[in-house]
Amino acid sequence: MTNIRAGQTDEATCSTGEWLFVDVGFSSKSRSCALLSGEGEPIELTFSQTKAHLVELAAASTRPLNIVLEAPLSVAFAQTGNPVGRSVELRDGKSRYWYVGLGCSVLVAATYLVRAISDAQRTREIRLFEGLVSFKPKGLASKHSKDVLLLRDIVWNIPGVGRVVPPDELAISSDHTLRSAFAVSGMDYGVPPVIAVGG
Repeated sequence: MTNIRAGQTDEATCSTGEWLFVDVGFSSKSRSCALLSGEGEPIELTFSQTKAHLVELAAASTRPLNIVLEAPLSVAFAQTGNPVGRSVELRDGKSRYWYVGLGCSVLVAATYLVRAISDAQRTREIRLFEGLVSFKPKGLASKHSKDVLLLRDIVWNIPGVGRVVPPDELAISSDHTLRSAFAVSGMDYGVPPVIAVGG
């Protein structure tokens, strides 16, 4: 089977393969996920439908597939062994840490999605990228389909939407240890760059 790995910063452009942008949700009933394939239009799906779609796409072609998951794909720990935030999770005095609340929920969801891809029959290289659309103006409701469009705009190099944050800029302190969020599950695919809206 083909490789799964963290994407590289210089690969975060529209010309490096096929692209799939996923707003990760983890609801038992509602369509809490959004998928956007390349130049297409977003679709909203349940978690199980999203997982099935990813497994299907893993064997749909031989071209590299770049998957952006809007969920923490890397984690950070202090020397004490306690969890700490990453640089992209702090903005204007606000925090959206990977180990608190919704960050934990979507990390668990992303782990199950990546496990499904890992266990699937694959015909192409899968490159993982992290998406971050956590800092929204106060009072503005989140819309899954809009979030994936914003992530695509960054990869498509639309000015003013956000930026691609390299892995070496994610640790807040030099004594923090950064690793794949999936290493604890036996799926250490490396630390990907973060496609950060507004970043």
